[in-house]
Amino acid sequence: MSSGIQLIVGLANPGAEYELTRHNAGAWFVTDLAHDSNISLRPSPKFHGLHGVAKVKGHDCHLLIPSTYMNLSGRAVQSLAHFYKIPPQAILIAHDEIDLPPGIVRLKFDGGHGGHNGLRDIIQQLNSNQFHRLRIGVGRPSNANDVVDYVLAPPKKAERVEIDAGLKHAEGILPLVMEGEFQKAMHLLHSV
Repeated sequence: MSSGIQLIVGLANPGAEYELTRHNAGAWFVTDLAHDSNISLRPSPKFHGLHGVAKVKGHDCHLLIPSTYMNLSGRAVQSLAHFYKIPPQAILIAHDEIDLPPGIVRLKFDGGHGGHNGLRDIIQQLNSNQFHRLRIGVGRPSNANDVVDYVLAPPKKAERVEIDAGLKHAEGILPLVMEGEFQKAMHLLHSV
């Protein structure tokens, strides 16, 4: 296996009512990646989510969208990582990030959960925060008390266009991520 990423997880809440909400931005990334890799993500009860294996830059990479609610995402990540013996540092979690404006995407390694319930559960289930994150900017509401309603609502049309452009740009740096070239990937991604 490469020193790069072996598992990419797109965080989401299940069900049609959440599909287009900001909180599901991570799943949008993995769905786009599966589509562009010409693979189908299939329900996997064993891994509590939609799972497939894509070829990225010649490397096999597991793709996973948990079918649990966001606050139980760690169960899906841990079950797949344990089964395939994937260490935390070979995992990339794609998730919505309210501290970044729409269209801005950042790569980060380790750190806390920043109040994100999906990350909180993954850190707890893996017993580690030593994994990579793809932080997908969705913006922040003007009132801090409105965060939950904000992330559980769809972005405005113009914001979605910006978010989709950011996801495409992030997909472009994946070959470097697959090779373990994280500094180069960050430089390219963060210089936009």
